[in-house]
Amino acid sequence: MPLPAVPTVGLRARRLGVAAGLLASVGAGVVLALSLPPRPLGPAGGWWWGPVGAGMVFALGRDRPARWRGASGAASGLGLYGAGLWWATDFHAVGYVALVVVESLLLAGALTLAPPTRGRTPAVPLTLALVTVVRATVPFGGLPLAGLELGQVGGPFAEAARLGGPPLVVGLMAAAGVGVTELAAVVRRRLRAPRPRAPLALRRLAPAVVAVATAVAGATAGSLGPDGRPVGTVAVAAVQGGGPRGLRAVDVDPGATFEAHLAASALVPAGTELVLWPEDVVDVDRPVDATREGQRASALARDLDASLVAGVVEETPGGSGFRNAAVAWGPDGRLLDRTEKVHRVPFGEYIPLRGLLEGLVDLGAVPRDAVVGEGPGVLDTAAGPVAVTISFEVFFPELARTGVRRGGEVLLVPTNASSYRTAQVPAQEVAAARLRALETGRWVVQAAPTGYSAVIDHRGRVRRRGPLGAPAVLAAEVGRRRGDTAFSATGQAPWTIVAGLGLAVSWLRGRKVESLTISLIA
Repeated sequence: MPLPAVPTVGLRARRLGVAAGLLASVGAGVVLALSLPPRPLGPAGGWWWGPVGAGMVFALGRDRPARWRGASGAASGLGLYGAGLWWATDFHAVGYVALVVVESLLLAGALTLAPPTRGRTPAVPLTLALVTVVRATVPFGGLPLAGLELGQVGGPFAEAARLGGPPLVVGLMAAAGVGVTELAAVVRRRLRAPRPRAPLALRRLAPAVVAVATAVAGATAGSLGPDGRPVGTVAVAAVQGGGPRGLRAVDVDPGATFEAHLAASALVPAGTELVLWPEDVVDVDRPVDATREGQRASALARDLDASLVAGVVEETPGGSGFRNAAVAWGPDGRLLDRTEKVHRVPFGEYIPLRGLLEGLVDLGAVPRDAVVGEGPGVLDTAAGPVAVTISFEVFFPELARTGVRRGGEVLLVPTNASSYRTAQVPAQEVAAARLRALETGRWVVQAAPTGYSAVIDHRGRVRRRGPLGAPAVLAAEVGRRRGDTAFSATGQAPWTIVAGLGLAVSWLRGRKVESLTISLIA
């Protein structure tokens, strides 16, 4: 019996439709990436691309099966993280590809969980909020760079950071985009069919209105939320020694970096009370107080009559590892306090599974692993207690929150982004520092050897910013503050729980078991 003919034209059309849909999904991810620093589309910033991209992701998965939602989410991830994590190509092309694939699969899995029809309007914002939390945890302790919350700095939804941190910022941003997209779909349906079925219109209109209203209310509440109280000021100077960019740490002369910062410190104005040097500008092979570099740093503090906080890297006994610390000298030159980096950079400061990988790839760029530090992330200085997050740690809100809860009146961020050729990572670091300022209600002072150094007020506004590559000293009168924001009091755990429960309820609605939900609540 002959087999029936295959409708090749229809099959070809379906394949073209799938390809076009996946290409549109990649485009949605690229639109999301356009909101991220350094925002090449103009000085006004591009936070609005975030809601637009979220709306596109929402629309592309509506009324589609789980397999399609997963594929569309993966394609969106390729667009978002392919652009947002481009900095990783400075280190290893294969590593960059692997990183983008892993992050894209994470987004794909999450968007598969968002129901396709009923309940989808709240589910997509909740899903993106949960992705933000998960990315700060896995893989290898988390990689929040290219996080959607970074793209909202300077926009209205960033204000919500003082209430709920990154997940709330992302959730509100996505709610605005999803709500507007759904409202536009209802209007188009109305124009095409002047008398649509009322239940269908209401079922789609009501969640859209609620989503937009929630976004507006959340942004407004964030702008009005508590942000601590002032207790005085302190004269601070962030020192940036300058130098070439795009060089790996093993290719940089630590002595030249140290001398550059000593030279730049001559520009620190009289009356400065606290001087911040960047991460890893004092690189020594034993405890810093027993080295010539430590003695010269001590002498500088005496000469300036100021507290000096400097990034110090110390080799451990035997040279098998190193400690990454922020060390404080007092105006009298005495070494007062130190805190060590607790959140290391995977494949930058340590190699996960080093024993397995060292026989497969060249690990010469990271010949030794950083030791996990201890301590609360606070330094007691003559200028007052200061919270400290070292470099990569600025991307993790809970670390800044811990330092502030332990008494930090100002947040210091000694960092080092000189290994990157482009402005992408330095700009994302500044964005993260602005979010930490909003979350904690503290001024933030960031120092980087080749930029960006910055002074940021407690409302997340950049007061001073240094250039890339050139030496600079950013001097400012910085507010000392105490007290809590809602976020510093509770952290992001309550919002994570709310997002998880909300997603579960959305699924129940999608499965048309609202009566079961009501009976359980009752």
